[in-house]
Amino acid sequence: MARPTTAGKSPKTTAARRRPAKAIANAAAAKVAAKRRKRDGLSPAEIEAIFFRFREVEPEPKGELDSVNAFTLLVAVVLSAQATDIGVNKATRPLFQVAATPSAMVALGEEGLTGYIKSIGLYRNKAKNVIALSRQLIAKHGGEVPADRAALEALPGVGRKTANVVLNMAFGIPTIAVDTHLFRVANRTGLAPGKTPLAVELGLEKVVPEPFRLHAHHWLILHGRYVCKATKPQCPRCLIADICRFEHKAA
Repeated sequence: MARPTTAGKSPKTTAARRRPAKAIANAAAAKVAAKRRKRDGLSPAEIEAIFFRFREVEPEPKGELDSVNAFTLLVAVVLSAQATDIGVNKATRPLFQVAATPSAMVALGEEGLTGYIKSIGLYRNKAKNVIALSRQLIAKHGGEVPADRAALEALPGVGRKTANVVLNMAFGIPTIAVDTHLFRVANRTGLAPGKTPLAVELGLEKVVPEPFRLHAHHWLILHGRYVCKATKPQCPRCLIADICRFEHKAA
């Protein structure tokens, strides 16, 4: 009787038939485990490990916007919408030398402010909002920035993310400001998947261990900005690559 041949069969098919049954079973089990791992999300121990590693490298992370007080921080964050921190800092360094309080900003006026920030995108609308919020701080808060989310969000040009940044950086309240970098990292890693910034924020509030909450958003933003980049993630030098659930890790 003639022996069967592999003529007409692809090398891939032939190799697959030669693979031991145990290896095939192990590969299938690994695939199932990977899917279950992604579906189930990160365990509390994995989440703690993530933030422990971040803290080991950078115990006291800082935001990259320049400011001299709570008011200038608020202004800088308002100006940073759809702009880079570098571009905002370049404009605000001379600005804050002449207008570091609400009253000084109002005295500068919309046109005066525009002269300082015209290099920033949407500068005319931002100038209008900064002057309006300065007036409102004087009229309703005695010229002080309130340490209250609702009061901050009531100011012109201030949304939830801006309020969270100010509460965290100016008042030491453990809020989580979700920008595009943090949103990407939370979803890619499996740390707090969500379809909206609010969903991610609330998800992180539930899972971030208390000792890490104050600095959590800074660690995640910086990680997204410099390592877990949108188009070219730097997975080989990532601190948490072994924990991350991102399926398409860069080589």
